[in-house]
Amino acid sequence: MDKKTSRLRRARKTRSKIRELKVYRLCVFRTPRHIYAQVIEPSGSTVVASASSLESTLKKDLKGTGNVAAATQIGKAIADRAKAKGVTKVAFDRSGFKFHGRIKALADAAREAGLEF
Repeated sequence: MDKKTSRLRRARKTRSKIRELKVYRLCVFRTPRHIYAQVIEPSGSTVVASASSLESTLKKDLKGTGNVAAATQIGKAIADRAKAKGVTKVAFDRSGFKFHGRIKALADAAREAGLEF
């Protein structure tokens, strides 16, 4: 089993558990160059809030888009946008990525900004 297949298997397992809980899901995806975050409804059909390092409003304040500082900014932004829509409690979906580095930085920033998970 290669690295990508293993990650997708872990992601599928996590998403099935979150679907059972019927809660909002904070889904994170990362590439070497960027990081993306979405808050998705329990039904999985609608994106409530989103933020990414591609957005020009967030990008202008960053030195780089694929680092821990960028992930921290995205975490704060997604938490603020979710709270504006009335979502305060979410389940964290790390998409099968290890919980360290940029994923951890995004999660910690979202927690500090007021999201509960």
